[in-house]
Amino acid sequence: MLDVRRLRLLRELDRRGTIAAVAEALAFSPSAVSQQLSVLEREAGLPLLERTGRRVRLTPAGQNLVRHAEAVLERLEEAAADLAEARSGLAGALRIGAFPTATRAIVPAALTALARRHPGLEPMVSETDPAAVAHALRAGDLDVALVHEYDFVPAEQEPGLATRPLYRESMYLAAPARVASPAPGPALDPAPGPDQGAVLRAHADAPWITATHGTLCHAMAVRACQAAGFTPRIRHRVDEFPAVLALVAAGQGVAVVPQLGVMGPADPAVSLTRLLMERRTKVAFRSGAAAHPAVAAFTAALHAAVPPELATPVSSE
Repeated sequence: MLDVRRLRLLRELDRRGTIAAVAEALAFSPSAVSQQLSVLEREAGLPLLERTGRRVRLTPAGQNLVRHAEAVLERLEEAAADLAEARSGLAGALRIGAFPTATRAIVPAALTALARRHPGLEPMVSETDPAAVAHALRAGDLDVALVHEYDFVPAEQEPGLATRPLYRESMYLAAPARVASPAPGPALDPAPGPDQGAVLRAHADAPWITATHGTLCHAMAVRACQAAGFTPRIRHRVDEFPAVLALVAAGQGVAVVPQLGVMGPADPAVSLTRLLMERRTKVAFRSGAAAHPAVAAFTAALHAAVPPELATPVSSE
């Protein structure tokens, strides 16, 4: 009989590529991971792994077993959802991952509504960059999370995970007000500029403010500029959009920021030009967990908490 916990380790190895990465993600020692995978090979009765330098590659049999593992783990999530639904009332921890702007603008209202309807539920929010969400969900560190993608940084299909669209928001070029942008407009100008490339190229020689390297926000800014024909000269790397706008107001550079990052009182020292780009936010969870009452309740609370200024998704996945 194949052990589900060992199947989960095999799946993580398929995604991460090294024993050390699996051990770090799941809080095991590397030797423990190796031992458990060796036991799994004995249970399977044939080789599942082969080493290629420092990495470990799955054999065809191992890859096939991972596909079965995905189906098994999804059914287990569905079983857990059925059991939770059979209980009277929601209770216990709900581990939530969210990125900073959503944590500030969406999550508090959702948690307030959730507490009114399900006082026995204990939501636990961890600020998590969308790039790290998939591993955290598969490892069981999170139950549900908010993730986003940009036009220039599309989300990859992650095995073992499912998503539901939540909202869309426009992107803006933020520049010091004394620096003229093509077709500048007031904060949250409802119409995008006529030529996104021209808007960005007007600041090709300016210093740029981006998010820290390795985040989706950083990749979005760099790729948008490259699509416009230049590579930005990055001066500051800051993740919090209020801090980014404060640096822009101080004349320290220009930045691309999402609609949630610029909502609120307009700063006369910052000029905002709407771009054609969008950021799309989704709710992510493990495959099979969509019907889990706690996940479903939080997802419904999120939808109710979305500000009316943001666009709602045109379709469901």
